[in-house]
Amino acid sequence: MDYDIKEEGRFKYIESGGASQNLLLLHGLFGALSNFEGIINHFSGKYNVVVPILPIFELPIRKVSVTGLVDYVREFVEYKDYGSVNVLGNSLGGHIALLYALNQPDRINSIILTGSSGLFESAMGTSFPKRGDYEFIKKKTEATFYRPEVATKELVDEVFDIVNDRNKAIRVIATAKSAVRHNLGDKLHQIKVPTLLVWGRQDQITPAFVGEKFDELIDDSRLIFIEECGHAPMMEHPEAFNQHLEAFLESVNSKA
Repeated sequence: MDYDIKEEGRFKYIESGGASQNLLLLHGLFGALSNFEGIINHFSGKYNVVVPILPIFELPIRKVSVTGLVDYVREFVEYKDYGSVNVLGNSLGGHIALLYALNQPDRINSIILTGSSGLFESAMGTSFPKRGDYEFIKKKTEATFYRPEVATKELVDEVFDIVNDRNKAIRVIATAKSAVRHNLGDKLHQIKVPTLLVWGRQDQITPAFVGEKFDELIDDSRLIFIEECGHAPMMEHPEAFNQHLEAFLESVNSKA
């Protein structure tokens, strides 16, 4: 990726510029900027594509939680003075997007969720991975996708490094537990903006029934399944994902 990471105060982010409408992308717990490469390349120019780097490993330990990350996103959007955003979140990023939308409804044009937590998720099974067990991490990372080869060595190495850094591992566990505590089942009826749900049919972390439940609980939602696809459709099937996203955003704009 050719985008420079900007640093302003305590915020780190990339921003494509070149358009008035904002498309805000929120990554997951083990996510990275590379997860959104297909979206950034496709939508830059049509939208101001913005990816804040969530401070999962930098927040003070007492603020390590889903709500701490929501506060960070709120402060970032206010700092950048974005009037409104179309917010897209994958996995934990979807959970953050929903909490942000509930907290700041006047800032939201639309919501896009893909493999979102917030109702049910099964990230690493019943226990945290063993430190130093590269093969275990490799298999768990590959299980994120329908096609294991999507889990490149670079991606596996990133996850392995996080798990083997004690400080980062503690923060991952704390954030994951916080996500479980902040179940949104009784709040999703408050979401009133157009919402697109893009789910991998073979998602093992937030299975297909989770997407169906989100669709049931959010009034103005549309659910799309992508076949032969796991937890990160924008990585595994970028062209199909971008087609669905583009059609949805055009629909939102035409109604506006």
